[in-house]
Amino acid sequence: DVVDFFADKNVNVVTPVGGAYSYYTDWQKPDPVLGVNEWTTFLTEELPPIVDAALGTNGENAIAGLSMSGTSVLSLAEAAPSLYRAVGAFSGCAQTSTKPGRDYVTFVVSFRGGDVENMWGPPDDPAWVTNDPVVNAEKLRGIDLYISNATGLPGIHENLNGPDINGDVGTLANQVIIGGIIEAGTNQCTHALADRLNALGIPATYDFRPTGTHSWGYWQDDLHNSWPMIAGSLAL
Repeated sequence: DVVDFFADKNVNVVTPVGGAYSYYTDWQKPDPVLGVNEWTTFLTEELPPIVDAALGTNGENAIAGLSMSGTSVLSLAEAAPSLYRAVGAFSGCAQTSTKPGRDYVTFVVSFRGGDVENMWGPPDDPAWVTNDPVVNAEKLRGIDLYISNATGLPGIHENLNGPDINGDVGTLANQVIIGGIIEAGTNQCTHALADRLNALGIPATYDFRPTGTHSWGYWQDDLHNSWPMIAGSLAL
């Protein structure tokens, strides 16, 4: 409900078109399937002045993302920490340079047919560590953070009347099984991020839900729940 939700908010909402399965990062090489990807450059250097000029903004920014982009928003904030006052990361897997993290990233990119080595190179390439938000969490200091994840156990939106279920039993089963497995995996990554931030003494607002799957109903809840913090960061 992003259009309706922001309709009465004094804020410009800019959503990139494209970039699925790209991690919104600068790839080392063009990919035969996913093409040329220089998202970090585009989103942190090229797009902001265009938006500011076109919309007459005050130059204050926040960024939020879910699932794959829940990882990307943290990486983008670390790449350009002075650009964003707040970050919302929902159900992302921020620990990307460990073996489980690399496996998860590889799964996501290859799901659309991309070759992850065109993105960050082979497993021993330094780019994996450079783009790991957990390793580089110190760069998040001074940014307001809202970080959420569920456990993967069925919750309030796992029913035939849930968002995007539309009474379809197959869709519900997929959300419970596949969405549950993915959310359980991202839960481990997100706790690793929380541990790292706590060790560094970097504050964050956390929402670790006891139930919930990797699905849109919960991310809509995340958007609503994170907005007061983000709005405060933008002095709205």
